[in-house]
Amino acid sequence: MNQGDPTRSRRWVLHLDMDAFFASAEQLTRPTLRGRPVLVGGLGGRGVVAGASYEARVFGARSAMPMHQARRMVGGGAVVLPPRMSLYSVLSKRTFDALRLRMPILEQLSVDEAFGEPVELAGVGADEVRAFCEDLRALIKAETGLVASIGAGAGKQVAKIASGLAKPDGVAVIPPGMQHELLDPLPVRKLWGIGPVAEEKLKRLGIETIGGFARTPIAEVASILGTTVGPGLHRLAQGIDDRPVAERAESKQISAESTFAADIVTMAQLRAAVESSGRAAFSRLEKDGRAARTVVLKLKKSDMSILTRSVTLPFATIDRQILVATAQKQVIDPQELGPIRLVGVGFAGLSTVRQGSLFPELDQDVPGYPVETLTGALDEAELDVPVAARVPQRYWHPGLDVKHPEYGHGWVQGAGHGVVTVRFETRSSGTGIAKTFAESDEVLEVADAVDSLL
Repeated sequence: MNQGDPTRSRRWVLHLDMDAFFASAEQLTRPTLRGRPVLVGGLGGRGVVAGASYEARVFGARSAMPMHQARRMVGGGAVVLPPRMSLYSVLSKRTFDALRLRMPILEQLSVDEAFGEPVELAGVGADEVRAFCEDLRALIKAETGLVASIGAGAGKQVAKIASGLAKPDGVAVIPPGMQHELLDPLPVRKLWGIGPVAEEKLKRLGIETIGGFARTPIAEVASILGTTVGPGLHRLAQGIDDRPVAERAESKQISAESTFAADIVTMAQLRAAVESSGRAAFSRLEKDGRAARTVVLKLKKSDMSILTRSVTLPFATIDRQILVATAQKQVIDPQELGPIRLVGVGFAGLSTVRQGSLFPELDQDVPGYPVETLTGALDEAELDVPVAARVPQRYWHPGLDVKHPEYGHGWVQGAGHGVVTVRFETRSSGTGIAKTFAESDEVLEVADAVDSLL
């Protein structure tokens, strides 16, 4: 190694991010979808995109976008599928188990993202780091069939930005001496920790780039963003980031809450607040990669007393509509409870084992909201019938994994009018054949999504 190598760094932090993870997992296990614009997420009217393939991103579709908007952007060629979290969990575990053979300590941020700091890279140059990263990418490809992008820098902040620059399917190494040249022109929003509110505050003062933020006097930064957060972000903008890479303890609950300047006094206001906190909490849950079984609603009254209510579902789920609707079911009219100053929604009973409800619409009957089945509105008498009694015994929906004694494993491409069309294929099969069956055909059974990896 050249001792005078200007690209050497005392430490190298790597940030690994699986490329379009959810959509890539679908394309991996369902060969028909390879090269097609795939959207993974909620299929209902308020569904949100959880993942978009690069073919879909060409049209402007992206994660966290309303599904109806993404579908309009992509057009008729869009393939829309519900998430298969059990499959993603298995692929995630295989990925990080393989990585731990090379980097024993990983700080996993979500099912598809982690930091590492390999001890053998301390003090080496950029070329050696790049070769190490390419070896990791090859390892992941061999273990899972999926593609990852990796960024490397002298700290977490630079490494995370670098992985974004590496996408798709690449490696980006930013030595300390090149940090300011590459990062200073970037929008200040690229700085990890700067959200839309902070970005707007800085823009109003003419601070639009990371470099501009780094040159802002620390006292001014503290006055804009607060004395706790501001100085820390200012150090990151200057390239000072000595935060260690460490294994993260799993949270027992994920939540979000908001305090309001004016007390909430109507049901409409409360429902809107629960919806907002529920969406924010779900966003964190989705990043975490686990499902939730218990939904907690927290209400702090204007007299500072706190009311907490919770509901435990019969299964752990990652369905946003079910979780938020469950929070909505627990609200109490402020006219009865009294003025409310804080609303929080939390998810507990976190698990990597997930089960989707076959009829999520039946789990979302919130008072004041329309309740519909797949065949139409329920009448008043039906609302008193237990959910289990209302669910038909067989229901095939697009994206569902199924199996057939002759054709093997497949997935539902379409269903309705008494028939169901199945594409029989797995990761190793290549593009499979499509067959149509009667919905009542007893030989067709629901299958485990993980079997599509075979």
